[in-house]
Amino acid sequence: MALRPYWKGYLKLSLVTCPVQMMPATSENEKVRFHTLNRETQNRVVSHYVDSVTGKEVKDEDEVKGYQRGENDYVMLEDEELENVALDSTKTIDISTFTPRDSIEWIWLDTPYYLSPNDPVGQEAFSVIRDAMESQDMVGISRLVITRRERAVMLEPRGKGIVLWTLRYGDEVRDEDTYFAGIGHETADSDMMPLVQQLIKKQTQHWNPKMVIDPVQDRLLDIIADKKKALKKPSKAKAKASSAPAPSNVINIMDALKKSVAAETRTGK
Repeated sequence: MALRPYWKGYLKLSLVTCPVQMMPATSENEKVRFHTLNRETQNRVVSHYVDSVTGKEVKDEDEVKGYQRGENDYVMLEDEELENVALDSTKTIDISTFTPRDSIEWIWLDTPYYLSPNDPVGQEAFSVIRDAMESQDMVGISRLVITRRERAVMLEPRGKGIVLWTLRYGDEVRDEDTYFAGIGHETADSDMMPLVQQLIKKQTQHWNPKMVIDPVQDRLLDIIADKKKALKKPSKAKAKASSAPAPSNVINIMDALKKSVAAETRTGK
């Protein structure tokens, strides 16, 4: 079953325009998800908005967005007013700026989407924009309204398509100097450096998605499967405590590095 596009609109560069569609590049559908139940009835628990003063439930048609300007003082905005903000970037990705790819650090990248042509007629225009950026190692910067919020976005050529990254706002990225200020100015010991480099070389592997599997998800699925087999009978099995000894404090770094290199050599890695 084909997935429905997350967004449809137009990619524009000056007078060149083509219809495009956008799909999320990542998914959390495979994660184990739970519903909250009433333990006694096993019925699902549902949530409702209630008035914080009267305690009465608020109907959907009475809900409205409010911007707080003081204590118990709000400016109310209707859905129509929110939808009319930044109309130009609601349906069009108009590339306004280009910048070298390596000039944008990873910390500014937020959420990735796959951008592709939405009509065979527009494939040529799409390809021209994509290939021109790729040939100069450039990325495009534009703006796009996503979930009623205008975001700065970066367009990066990738294979036959384009990856669109939403970019974090300037006030969302914290200054690294604030957090690294307490780190001293010590330089690496010249005798230790070769040992660390040797460890890095021995433990180097090509990237594989299996490096980032989630063992917790697998364990949850095992528990669920066991409960299904037990026909909802209470499980008597108890989680076994890890028998692995707690790591001791390493006092001599050089000795620890030598032991690590020796251990790697013995295992033949």
